[in-house]
Amino acid sequence: HRKRMEMDLFREKELAQVTLHSIGDAVITTDADGRIEYFNPVAEKLTGWQMEDVLGQSVSQVFHIENESTGTSIEIPIYEALQTGRTVKLPDHTVLISLNGDRYNIEDSAAPIRNYQGDILGAVMVFHDVTAPRQLAKKLSWQASHDALTHLINRREFESLLSKEMEDLKPLSRHVLCFLDLDRFKIVNDSCGHLAGDELLRQVSTLILKNVRMSDILARIGGDEFGILLKDCDISDASIIAEKIREVIESFRFAWKNQIFTIGISIGLVQITSPLESIQEILSAADAACYAAKERGRNRIHIYKANDQQLSQQRRERQWSLRIRQAIEEDRFQLFYQQIIATHSKDPSQFSHAEILVRMISPQGKVIMPSTFLSSAERYDLMPHIDRWVVRQSLEQISKIQQSASLKSQYPQKWMINLSGASLGDDKFLGFLRKEIAESNVVPHSIGFEITETAAIANLDQANQLIQALQDIGCQFALDDFGSGMSSFGYLKSLPVNYLKIDGQFIRNIDTDAPVKAMVEAINHVGHVMNIQTIAEWVETPIQQKLLADVGVDYMQGFGIHQPHPLELVIAS
Repeated sequence: HRKRMEMDLFREKELAQVTLHSIGDAVITTDADGRIEYFNPVAEKLTGWQMEDVLGQSVSQVFHIENESTGTSIEIPIYEALQTGRTVKLPDHTVLISLNGDRYNIEDSAAPIRNYQGDILGAVMVFHDVTAPRQLAKKLSWQASHDALTHLINRREFESLLSKEMEDLKPLSRHVLCFLDLDRFKIVNDSCGHLAGDELLRQVSTLILKNVRMSDILARIGGDEFGILLKDCDISDASIIAEKIREVIESFRFAWKNQIFTIGISIGLVQITSPLESIQEILSAADAACYAAKERGRNRIHIYKANDQQLSQQRRERQWSLRIRQAIEEDRFQLFYQQIIATHSKDPSQFSHAEILVRMISPQGKVIMPSTFLSSAERYDLMPHIDRWVVRQSLEQISKIQQSASLKSQYPQKWMINLSGASLGDDKFLGFLRKEIAESNVVPHSIGFEITETAAIANLDQANQLIQALQDIGCQFALDDFGSGMSSFGYLKSLPVNYLKIDGQFIRNIDTDAPVKAMVEAINHVGHVMNIQTIAEWVETPIQQKLLADVGVDYMQGFGIHQPHPLELVIAS
């Protein structure tokens, strides 16, 4: 009987050791004095020590941990567990320093080991490596608050920091907000392409950063616009800083493929003296001052005064609302289309999908790009009018194609039409869409609609209703600019879309930034797991195309695939 008991105990001990050797977490056990009695292979790998070298040593001699941010040492939880008799967890942001100097982000807990009488015999510490997920979380957090192109903070983060600074503003303190808009940037972008425009923005952001103080906050607000918060600065000192920036940009020469470009910058300044002023009021005032600088001839500085904001806003509102409304009434918009090809297509000329794009036509016949007028249309609530025009004209053109045997073979089977966030929030828009689709006789499954991730999240319930209602009649949906927000994956389950269009900012850097490539792979994988097809936007180079094919993205779209063409002109020919 005693022999059987000894054998059973031996087997239990052997099973426990095999188990501890096999698990994926690191395990260290100590006696009641904190001296090491057991060290499993994962613990050996992470600490750099071998078990035969550490048995009997104090755990503090081989287990070195510190705070990731401050570098200060952290008490080993085993000692607290032995002293208090409780399970103890490590604080967040703990880093383990191995014997050879490698650093691992870890999470762990330590617990006392007791006998049947409750006496503490020792302690066990279990920990695991969380370096990869923690780095990914940092990358996602950085991506949410920074501009991927210039590495400056983005508008959302800038507004958040501005809000905090205004809340903390002391009675005698004052800050200055600068709004900067590049002059003649469009010439570079249009004549040399997005790659040149991107490089120009990177170089300009570096120049501006070198000419502000360490305490100031610089952000890329959007497009070719920047914002600077000059902290603890009066308007006269701010004017000196702004003038220095203006002179630097004016003297800067941008070289691209044997071409030399000169640019300028218009700067608006507004003094912040009261914590009661709202963020939007301050931003609007700075924007108005910048616009006034442009109106006065560009490449100059304008200081906001109390009566400037209203006059400038009214002027811009009248100008843009009149232009857009007249364009709608006079049919001065034009449809373009851009091909979307299958990533693994053997014949790039064969495309099954295309996105319909819109351009505004000036009274003089000049094509106005959407980047010029869509933001103003959104600001003045004119996007629903443009969306309705685009839907009607798109369905009319698609109907012509589907009714013509000769045209059918020349055009894609599926067409994607963009919808704005304002239309998602319009209760009457779904009825309008149903009516237009029915009257056009267009086959519903041949059309789809694109909504941006930002618009979908801002109008989640309306987006859901619209998607489901149109899917019921056969239409499909794409979520555009996917991945631009921290909550992308969280909201994806709530949006039953058919396609994910991966944000072009990722695609643009996929061949130079390994973490960006990993994020594209993650988006593509999640999409496929959810039975959603993926489309890469802004594809411009053969290298990007190859990488996307390797990743397994389903479709590609961009200037490297197809330059947008007028839809009506092609049909007429």
